[in-house]
Amino acid sequence: MKRALVTCAMFALTLPSAALARGDYHPEEEFELHDWVPIHIGALNLSINKAVAYLWLGGLLTIAFGLVVMRLRLKVTPDRRQTLGESAYEMIQTQIAEQGLPSKAVGLWFPYVASLALFIWIVNLIGFVPLPLSDEKFEIGGVELPTLAIYAATAQLSVTLTIALMTVVFTHVEGFRFNGPKYVKSFVPAGVPKAMVPFMAVLEVVSHVFRVISLSVRLYANMLAGHMLILVFICLIFVFEKVVFAVVAVPFATIFYLFEVVIVVTIQAYIFAALSAIYIGSAIEPEH
Repeated sequence: MKRALVTCAMFALTLPSAALARGDYHPEEEFELHDWVPIHIGALNLSINKAVAYLWLGGLLTIAFGLVVMRLRLKVTPDRRQTLGESAYEMIQTQIAEQGLPSKAVGLWFPYVASLALFIWIVNLIGFVPLPLSDEKFEIGGVELPTLAIYAATAQLSVTLTIALMTVVFTHVEGFRFNGPKYVKSFVPAGVPKAMVPFMAVLEVVSHVFRVISLSVRLYANMLAGHMLILVFICLIFVFEKVVFAVVAVPFATIFYLFEVVIVVTIQAYIFAALSAIYIGSAIEPEH
């Protein structure tokens, strides 16, 4: 029940009674993944777990968002729903796709960067909504139900790493598709002395490897840190077993919660999609 109590404390800003404080709460346990449906192929773990459930939910909500606000019952005079969809479309097109992609590739890669921005934004956002997708259970009338908890699939490095690898693979595929074998020449700046060519080529390869790391770790670290800060403040109530700590813990947890939901969720989705557009665009039209 502890996770349910944490959620209630954050959202209702109620002060838990001393009886609820048990002196033992581990916020890092929220990010442990347990197999719900084990699927193991050799060393490869394809099991369905909490992260997979959140990704499925995020994917369904992303599709629903696109259909509801951008496809269904469009009017000549937009209502609020249609205005929201058009605003999101215009923002992604002008601030992400057109800023990072060359004009000849905007139509081709806009669907990818738009889907990326919306999917990451929605997955980040539902990570701050208490959902019954927890590994812990509580019993009501002999029936076991999952506790409410907050969890972000993007706080798992394996998730962000997979999305980052997709972008980097697409980057080099498009580089070769638009430029042919001469795309390899873009790994070495023009005018570099022949003796320095191997060294510069190695540096460029390393920089592309670090693109995967920077993309994945930036999103993962920001989402993980935000959730941990919220949970750590709340767990002070349980660790010190004093209601008085709620006076400090709950307001600070609420501040961090609002900061994450209002600012970080959107910024991280924007940065990931924008960098993806820039990387793909730079491969299509190399600077050198």
